[in-house]
Amino acid sequence: MRDVAAEAGVSPMTVSNALTGRRPVSEATRRTVLEAVDRLGYQVNVAARSLRQGRTGVVGIAVPTLDSHYYSRLAHRLVLAFSQAGLATVVEETHASREGELAAFRDSRLNAYDGLVIAALGLTEREINALSREVPVVVLGEQELHQTVDHVSMPNVAGAEAATRLLLDRGCRRLALVGFPTLTDLQDVTLPEGAAFVLRAEGFARVVHEQGLQASAAYAGVTQAAGAACARDLLRRGEVPDGIFCVTDTLAFGVVRGLADHGVRVPDDVLVVGFDDVEDAEFHIPSLTSVAPDLDGLVSQAVHLLGRRIASPRALPQDVTVSFRVLERESTGRS
Repeated sequence: MRDVAAEAGVSPMTVSNALTGRRPVSEATRRTVLEAVDRLGYQVNVAARSLRQGRTGVVGIAVPTLDSHYYSRLAHRLVLAFSQAGLATVVEETHASREGELAAFRDSRLNAYDGLVIAALGLTEREINALSREVPVVVLGEQELHQTVDHVSMPNVAGAEAATRLLLDRGCRRLALVGFPTLTDLQDVTLPEGAAFVLRAEGFARVVHEQGLQASAAYAGVTQAAGAACARDLLRRGEVPDGIFCVTDTLAFGVVRGLADHGVRVPDDVLVVGFDDVEDAEFHIPSLTSVAPDLDGLVSQAVHLLGRRIASPRALPQDVTVSFRVLERESTGRS
């Protein structure tokens, strides 16, 4: 570090601040330090820094699966954001199970991770509270945690309501929900993706009930094939819906395919809206209208809150819900 300081013409403390972000330095100074680092090939001695600071410089990221558009993109962006903050990451799949989530906490403790970001579906609030005493944690998801741990969630209910109102604004009156088996007894139904599906179904149901409408629902799983099966199920019931809200984009892609297989066109005959705004939504034929949560905001909040929790373990927990947009594309573009 002294060599870098001499090369850059600054003090060793300025080098330390530029590399760790512990104290602010000007962008010009930071750039000068980084250029000196590159010229000299300097690398931080992580082991020595860990011994000195009592930290490893590693955080855990635990998601239900990497085999999905949404969670793979989320994990990728978290890895990039933590890297920019000078932290290495270890990504784990929990398989949406309580056991997998407990293992993520156990691994974080045993490997002395500085903290953990976890998309928790199987653990109870009481379990999360107890485990958070062992490792700094930020929870992503839809649990009601009552501000007991740092928590970042998506606007599932509000997003679904906005999507449903869009269908109504486009003249739809025979609505259907794909990704949930029924609009009654929502709280009593458990699906593989957990509470997010329930909340999106609730948002849809609220608008339907407010308008005094009847709506059908279908569920066959969480894949594109399941979406196609749901489309076939809805068509077999007789009256074809003129507007379909799907709780994920993946299901919406399958719905569009299933409808096309039976000569029903989107958007000419039926309008379709998805949720998550995965990359394929823009390039699908027809391109898919989708609820787009602020994923960058979610990642930024998660990284900020975990850094804050690591630095100040006694700080009051925060509960943040990110914003969203409904991006209208061809699947709701009826002329």
